[in-house]
Amino acid sequence: MTNPTEIIPGVLFYSYFSTQRKEKVGFLKHNTLVLQVSGQFRLETADQTISMGKGEMLLIGKNQLGQITKTPPPGENYETIVISLQEDLLRKIALEEQIEVNRKYVGPLNRLVPGDDFLRGYFQSIVPYVRNPAETISTDMGILKVKEGVKLLLHVMPELSPLLFDFSAPYKIDLEEFMLRNFTFNIPVEKFAHLTGRSLAGFKRDFQKTFGMSPRHWLQEKRLMEARHLIEKKKMKPSAIYLDLGFESLSHFSHSFKSRFGKAPTNWL
Repeated sequence: MTNPTEIIPGVLFYSYFSTQRKEKVGFLKHNTLVLQVSGQFRLETADQTISMGKGEMLLIGKNQLGQITKTPPPGENYETIVISLQEDLLRKIALEEQIEVNRKYVGPLNRLVPGDDFLRGYFQSIVPYVRNPAETISTDMGILKVKEGVKLLLHVMPELSPLLFDFSAPYKIDLEEFMLRNFTFNIPVEKFAHLTGRSLAGFKRDFQKTFGMSPRHWLQEKRLMEARHLIEKKKMKPSAIYLDLGFESLSHFSHSFKSRFGKAPTNWL
């Protein structure tokens, strides 16, 4: 089975893993509804750490940076159903249901969904499709299932309406605070600009004023200095930290480290 299988491209996914997998997810673009079928799911963002097990549900808010750890139960497979609540579809639901939101959402961006028989029944109705990919679900039927999920979610947690139906662009936030908390995420500079509520040109201009150097130069320097600290002071192995610091490969990390500090990271242990 493909990992993950797309039941409806870009909307409905079925994740399946047989071994533990830790992912530097980076940019979480859309609101996302997740059902944990089996195993343990852990999400870490700058502000929250949330774990859930078999039968639990989680709503993940859009426009975040985060890391996910997927752990299967002993002797079993890891399984998750993921529904991407993309903005175009949420706009259609808002129009059809005449939903108007006049206030800003101020709660946590990631919310565990309380146990509810209707939502459990809803997810169970999707399982046959995702476990039998040969029986392809039609796009129209899939969209209806997504709409049903949104309506049931709002029935259980009506306070989430301002979160789901907020179609405004990210507002301009404190650039220095944001970058110091999220510099380890390996995403393009354009994504950092978007998440801080700036155009790319405005982001680069504000970044130069704040840090005195370009974003790419600062990110490289910040990550390497953090790596040196972890290796020197915490006695951590390069192979254990390079992904968490935003480097794509161990060889890339080792080369960059040696170029910056004059010797390979293994020689600092």
